Amino acid sequence: MKLATKFIHAGAEPDPSTGAIMTPIYQTSTYVQEAPGKNKGYEYARSQNPTRKALEDAFAVIENGKFGLAFSSGVAATDAVLKLLSVGDEVVTGNDLYGGTYRLFTKLYENFGISFKYVDASDANNIKKAISSKTKMIWIETPTNPLLSIIDIEAVVNIAKENKVIVVVDNTFASPYLQNPLDMGADIVMHSVTKYIAGHSDVIQGCLVMNDATLREKLYFIQKSSGAVPGPMDCFLALRGIKTLHLRMQRHCENGEKIANYLRKHPKIAKVYWCGFEDHPNYAIATKQMRGFGGMISFVLKDESIEAANKVLSSTKLFSLAESLGGVESLINHPATMTHASIPREERIKNGLSDSLIRLSVGVEDADDLIEDLKQAIG
Repeated sequence: MKLATKFIHAGAEPDPSTGAIMTPIYQTSTYVQEAPGKNKGYEYARSQNPTRKALEDAFAVIENGKFGLAFSSGVAATDAVLKLLSVGDEVVTGNDLYGGTYRLFTKLYENFGISFKYVDASDANNIKKAISSKTKMIWIETPTNPLLSIIDIEAVVNIAKENKVIVVVDNTFASPYLQNPLDMGADIVMHSVTKYIAGHSDVIQGCLVMNDATLREKLYFIQKSSGAVPGPMDCFLALRGIKTLHLRMQRHCENGEKIANYLRKHPKIAKVYWCGFEDHPNYAIATKQMRGFGGMISFVLKDESIEAANKVLSSTKLFSLAESLGGVESLINHPATMTHASIPREERIKNGLSDSLIRLSVGVEDADDLIEDLKQAIG
């Protein structure tokens, strides 16, 4: 089945009682049982909900997986994965991570006896060198947030298999339209559904997708026991978002390419981070494992002062200054004080995330209008 058809029909079955083409919002907390232990597959809405079930099936379809699980946020999905670990276990991960993931690792799970090694994961050999007898998991983002590094998923999977550890890929920046890590051997794919999958800046949600039934049962038990599940209205909105994911991603990619090339030629910009440039260090890997390069771009001004960055951040009219990404509207963000503020400054600087770095989530507006907005803001 081709991508466009898959996204339209994923998880969608007409309602058996009415024929409704859209999955209904089952706004209920519990379900009447015919007798003790005899029910219609649903007992209590924290454990199961028909709207959520349709969405979880859709997640599996669009990521070429067997099992999907929905969570109340991307961080909640990440938290569920970490609960697979035990005291003394170790995670090898990249040094360019979403700030919320880093915060969860360092401020919570380190307190519970889990250790984390941070490496430049754009070279898979760095991951290989970091693995020890305590390593139980490799966690990667690709493309990374916010420096758009590319990590070779197949190479990481091969290293993981040699060492009998699981690979988790945060696929948020790419979306299932551009990349499917399970096809490359990853064990778990995580998404902040809030971003591209839902796509309209009106839902907070996360998901996990996997192929292994045992892994699914462990994660379902964590989901049910911890209770970080989305409500049926949010599930309905995410189902709606999936139906237009291919259309939106096509425009995100087209606009992203135009704006990345515009910014790279701008006399006041020192560097542009976008994985579609042919001289990107891992461009060949990006073309191998992705279908396009997306709408996420970061850049640094030649004037590296925080004042110069603030002027741009405060001057755009179409790019709204806000956290998050992946919505239909374009956003501009200052990672150092917003999405990555939880990372200590010395760590950010060491890993290339400067105080003046600006991140764009390029929306689906007219690209020429977006370029004009950046032109007037940068000056």
